[in-house]
Amino acid sequence: MSRSALAAGLLVVAALPGAMALAHDFWLEPSTFRPAAGATVAVGLRVGEDFLGDPVLRSSSSIERFVVRERGRASDVGGVEGGDPAGWFRAREGAAVVAYASHAAPVELPPQRFEAYLRRQGLEWVIAARARDGESGDPGRELFSRQAKAILAGARPFGEASRPFGLRYEIVPVGDPSFAASTFRGRALYEGQPVSGALVTALLRGDPKLRLTTRSDRGGGFAFTLPRPGVWLVESVWMVEAPLFSRADWQSFWASLTFETVSAPAPTPQRQH
Repeated sequence: MSRSALAAGLLVVAALPGAMALAHDFWLEPSTFRPAAGATVAVGLRVGEDFLGDPVLRSSSSIERFVVRERGRASDVGGVEGGDPAGWFRAREGAAVVAYASHAAPVELPPQRFEAYLRRQGLEWVIAARARDGESGDPGRELFSRQAKAILAGARPFGEASRPFGLRYEIVPVGDPSFAASTFRGRALYEGQPVSGALVTALLRGDPKLRLTTRSDRGGGFAFTLPRPGVWLVESVWMVEAPLFSRADWQSFWASLTFETVSAPAPTPQRQH
């Protein structure tokens, strides 16, 4: 498939929250990850694969939360309906965490496609549960939602970067990853509780062949050794049984976190006396 054809297909996916959307990643892409104090930051919603994405236009009917948290303050991210970027805000001190959560959308997949998707996202336990209940040949009926965050760096590490935002499923870094160029440590939390065995993936913008994967431990913790600085996307999908009377069997939560690391400054040469 050509790049132009892929882009056209992704734009359709961005507009339709149906089965094809489950084949693509979703993340927040701010205009800068290191804004100056007082600067206006635009926040784009992106859908794609391998950290190559196309715009998702702002749709109020899809937004459950779109919030920026700065030091001691949280406020809604405003924007123009149908616009790209989907929102913007003025950074008071530079450092901030932006969070976006979508309303759940229904989707149904044929059994083979549903199982392939589950394997891709490391959800083999759902495959086993369907087999146990005699449902392997049934379509996969699901409610899915997006839970995305971006960390913007200030002049020094931002303590609130490692504080949970309260999303249903989220990736919470240990410390401010903007200032940790070689290692990322985090936790996978569902409704504030650690998730064990979640598949977590890290991607570097500009290098689609680089894909790091790991599993969260019993405490929800995981770590990556980052081979080089840049803009990173860390993502994971978790699934639970859908609520009663929802006309779905499963509910999935697609969590992502974007941030930028930079090379540590070279040590200042000492003068010879």
